[in-house]
Amino acid sequence: MPALSPTMTQGNLLKWHKAVGDQLAPGESIAEVETDKASMDFEFQEDGFLAKILVDEGTEDILVNKPIAVYVENKDDVAAFADFTVEDAGETGAAPAAAPEAPKEEKKETASAAPAAPAATPKSSSGSVDRILASPIAKTIALERGISLKNVTGTGPHGRITKKDVESYKEPAPAPAPAAAPAASAPAPAAASATYEDIPLTNMRKVISKRLTQSSQEAPAYIVSSAISVSKLLKLRASLNASAEDRYKLSVNDLLIKAIAVASKRVPQVNSYYLENEGVIRQFKNVDVSVAVATPTGLITPIVKNADSKGLETISNEIKDLGKRAKAGKLAPAEFQGGTITISNLGMNPAVSMFTSILNPPQSAIIAIGTTEKKAVPDKASEFGFVFDDVITFTGTFDHRTVDGALGGEFIKALKKVVENPLEMLL
Repeated sequence: MPALSPTMTQGNLLKWHKAVGDQLAPGESIAEVETDKASMDFEFQEDGFLAKILVDEGTEDILVNKPIAVYVENKDDVAAFADFTVEDAGETGAAPAAAPEAPKEEKKETASAAPAAPAATPKSSSGSVDRILASPIAKTIALERGISLKNVTGTGPHGRITKKDVESYKEPAPAPAPAAAPAASAPAPAAASATYEDIPLTNMRKVISKRLTQSSQEAPAYIVSSAISVSKLLKLRASLNASAEDRYKLSVNDLLIKAIAVASKRVPQVNSYYLENEGVIRQFKNVDVSVAVATPTGLITPIVKNADSKGLETISNEIKDLGKRAKAGKLAPAEFQGGTITISNLGMNPAVSMFTSILNPPQSAIIAIGTTEKKAVPDKASEFGFVFDDVITFTGTFDHRTVDGALGGEFIKALKKVVENPLEMLL
């Protein structure tokens, strides 16, 4: 199983594009794999032939580097792996190379030699076997479920415990407790009547949990919030859409992506990574805006690259395409990994007036956008001394290691100026 993204530790094999005996060429897709973020093609990079498929379509939670297939350089060697199994690959997951000059029977023996032979199994002084033969995935599942492998009967070669053995294992029922006197019986716990559903963790949910926990624990974050007038922004959007002639339809989010990019150029310290291992703060000259998008399986952040140098029409068309493919799980890693600053917009939910977001490491800033509200603001020219204005609360979360408090304030000030005077996006 290949690691198709830097955060991938396991994946699901959705579909094989090649069959046993098919020729393989560099760059060809041999299978479709679901990673922690998307469904992607596994493009093989060697010449050869597919000799054996070890993992069936639809298999889930396959650890990275676990053998899923065998390939050989010569087509005549395909038959040697007809009876080869994933257990035969051994702990290292490396399939043996077929010897062209050996007869078929000898090749099968060589291919099956990976599991430890019974004679090599360490024993105690009493002659009992101390080592438990189990596949890596079986050990992982047993550890997660708290199952002792000593109690599991292996059905693989030489009694090797497989994934199926662990998954089908059932703890023996405890012996019935001796009857107690009525006065000593304990009342049933209240939770016994509760009903619930256990929802398995997806790869994406595990990665989200890991990265956001890391962010909360490592980054000394602080927030700066401001209520910003969007009246002129909304008028500009309406005017541009009215003259679009079906070429585009701008959303408020499209304009805010551009506004954040412009503000990032004016306060460039915010557009940075904190890279402690490299001993640097990496300040970017381009602004790649990560856009938080909710999908059926979790949050993902497709990137509008070089948003500072793109027009609103281009940004709008790009984000529509990225959002559509994000929800279908069809983004390539380069389209959602990276980015220099993030926008998280919940403005489409009228109940969310303001909120804060968690930093997307190693980025130094994320901007949370609430819904549009009507608020009274002072106006001496008005008959009543005030008018109602369209206002959105912008809340920036900043990494104090990179962006000092004063700089966070300067960024929000720059963003406020651009949003309230949207023609500045043209400068």
